[in-house]
Amino acid sequence: MISSVWSSASARRKRIYSILVIFVISIIVTAVGSFVPIDPGLAKQISDELNQTVTNATQGGTLTPYILGNNFLICLLMFVPVLGPILGMFVLFNTGMAVGAVATVQNLPPIFFLIALMITPIFWLEFAAYSTAMAESVWLFRRLLQHRGLHELRNTSIFIAICAVLLTIGAIVETALISLGG
Repeated sequence: MISSVWSSASARRKRIYSILVIFVISIIVTAVGSFVPIDPGLAKQISDELNQTVTNATQGGTLTPYILGNNFLICLLMFVPVLGPILGMFVLFNTGMAVGAVATVQNLPPIFFLIALMITPIFWLEFAAYSTAMAESVWLFRRLLQHRGLHELRNTSIFIAICAVLLTIGAIVETALISLGG
C-alpha cells in the first residue's frame, strides 16, 4: 500500500511525504528526549542557563536576532547531505531533554511541557523548517548519487529561503510570547 502510494506520487508529492514523515519522526525523537530522566541538579542548571540566555538577550534587545540566528544556523546544518538529519535528530533529542529539564525544575510531568510547546505556533514553524531541511538533505544526497546535484541545488536554495521565512516568523512570535509572559 505505502509502496504504491509512493510510486504513483509526483515528485512534488514525494517531497511533501518526505517532509511529513520526518516531521513525525522529529516529534517522536523530541518526545523521547523529554522523557529521559534528568538529575534535579542538572535540570536546574539547564533551566537556569536557558533563563539566563533569554534574560541577557532580552535586556540587550537582541532576543529576536538571537533566536533566529541560533535556529537558522541549526537549520542550515540540517541541509548537509547525510550528516544533516543525524545532527537534526541529535538537536531535537537535546531539545526534548531541555523540555524535560524545565518540567523537572517546575515539578511537572514532561508531557505537560511537551504539549504546551506543541500548541504554540513556534513549534509548528520551527519543526516545519527543520523537517523541510532534513528531507531536502536526503533529496540532495539522492540527486548527488544520480549525478543531478547541480539541478537539485536550485530546490535546496528555494527550501533554504522557505525555512528562513518560517524561522523568522517563528523568532518574532517567540519573542512576542516571551515578552507577554515575562
